[in-house]
Amino acid sequence: MKEILREIGMIARALDSISNIEFKEYDLTKGQYLYLVRICENPGIIQEKLAEMIKVDRTTAARAVKKLEVNGFIEKRDDEHNKKIKKLFPTEKGNNVYPFIRRENDHSNAVALEGFSESEVEIMFELLQRVRKNVEKDWEFVKKGNKRRY
Repeated sequence: MKEILREIGMIARALDSISNIEFKEYDLTKGQYLYLVRICENPGIIQEKLAEMIKVDRTTAARAVKKLEVNGFIEKRDDEHNKKIKKLFPTEKGNNVYPFIRRENDHSNAVALEGFSESEVEIMFELLQRVRKNVEKDWEFVKKGNKRRY
């Protein structure tokens, strides 16, 4: 069997490492850019939904959100109807950094897909979405405290 997940992991770690180095000048560290992008693209998102989108546990998301808030990239606001709910919004600083993050993402995408035809890219995208959906089932299962059978 081909080690597809190993390849995906190497790609993800390499791109994450590049991003962490390039975003250091903006005081974004350790994958915080992932959270900032989702907040900029979904202003008013709640932390739990953000964690679900990025596929991390709530504690990990809470730490990243706190750092982004302390560093002035985002702010929390009370929900109009339920004061217990805190919605996340980018600040001016966060919105100013967002285009740079998007440019880096677009560049990395172009580099990664160099030499592939449009149809190959479409097929790869569809196949990777299927892989993600398969993995999400296990992620949800394990996240709820269950154990997978090997």
